[in-house]
Amino acid sequence: MQPCLPPVPRLARVFAGVAAALLCAASMGSGVVFAHGQTVLCVNPHGNGCYQSIQQAVDQAPAGARINVAAGTYAEHVTITKSLTLHGAGTNSIIDATGEGNGIYVLGDAASGTAISGFTVEHANLEGILIQNTAYVVVSDNVVRENDQAWQPPTEDNPEPSCPGAMPFEQIDCGEGLHLLGVSYSTVARNVVENNVGGILLTDETRSTHDNLITRNVVRDNKVDCGITLPSHPAGFDGDVPLPGYGIYHNTVSYNLSTGNGGAGVGIFTPTPGTKAYDNLVLDNVLTNNGLPGVALHSHTFGQNLNGNQIIGNFISGNAGDSDAGVSGPTGIIIFSDAQGDAAPITGMTIKDNTVTGEAIDVWVGSTAMNLALHHNNLLDNGAIGVQNTGDGMVDATQNYWSCSGGPGAPGCSTVEGNVSFTPWLTHRV
Repeated sequence: MQPCLPPVPRLARVFAGVAAALLCAASMGSGVVFAHGQTVLCVNPHGNGCYQSIQQAVDQAPAGARINVAAGTYAEHVTITKSLTLHGAGTNSIIDATGEGNGIYVLGDAASGTAISGFTVEHANLEGILIQNTAYVVVSDNVVRENDQAWQPPTEDNPEPSCPGAMPFEQIDCGEGLHLLGVSYSTVARNVVENNVGGILLTDETRSTHDNLITRNVVRDNKVDCGITLPSHPAGFDGDVPLPGYGIYHNTVSYNLSTGNGGAGVGIFTPTPGTKAYDNLVLDNVLTNNGLPGVALHSHTFGQNLNGNQIIGNFISGNAGDSDAGVSGPTGIIIFSDAQGDAAPITGMTIKDNTVTGEAIDVWVGSTAMNLALHHNNLLDNGAIGVQNTGDGMVDATQNYWSCSGGPGAPGCSTVEGNVSFTPWLTHRV
């Protein structure tokens, strides 16, 4: 079962009830009251009977407490290692993490159940918000912006970007704006993640990352890396040999806007042997004007598992090509298994009910021989390539709409290239 948030009106009633309880509660020292058996602490940049530092309140709070943070700017790095509710003043509570590794860092099983909402988190050297080795965390209604400040672009002496202090596979993006690392059954909802090096990242270097919900976020203008990325990474190294990853699986990415990012709108990747990112769902997102395809899946070498991922109901438009796969034209969806790296075919995928427009290639499949199916998609680029298969397998592209009633190759319709089966086709948009 996927974790979910209660509807906003219910949350509003809960917060209003707590506020009313606070008015009746007796004060118990600096910024501490009790409401319905829950310890409630307050933080205010001017004091006024509250803690002046968020970290001070976190350190003093018992597990299960709620911390209300007033509007203002807090120059600090907040580390949470127990279950807490941290509630800001509707993004007017600003955590300025200039010179710090992170703005908010939630770590460990004891922090399971933590909830963070109502903050602007900015200017950290690495991730604005990092959640690690825990579960059942909710991160909602925050703005995460202008983090990854330690990022260094390529130079003549160092042709790859780097990020001092980041983990090995986060050197190119500093861990992005908001990072789930070894996290399960957690929800990231209704956040704005903008102007970082990358947007929202899920990885598995420390343990598996699974059954998380990434929903209704706006992820925009993260100019170097992807909007939302699910890459399996190695669990360390034996000398120079990467160890297998723990796995990225059963995650849902739904109803997000991912636009204007430097990489893919949504990317699912397996870069080294033994890494695995499988059975994830990419559902009903809007993926536009990104620097790689709207949805990109890459398998680069042997021993990987990129199977069973589902791409359903997305609107995809105006994205770029993918030089790593040798695709130069703007592309909506790319499914790439690198034959030169001995990557296995990707299997068990579902690609349906998507609308792809404003691309030169709507769906690209290659280069290992893969047998894939895609149905009930609207491939709306008249005269462009609706489906291109560069491998030796067969793509079953029956029951799609190809921009006109006449099917692939008819005047005003998109076309196919390679081994693609397209009969029968749909004569109207889905």
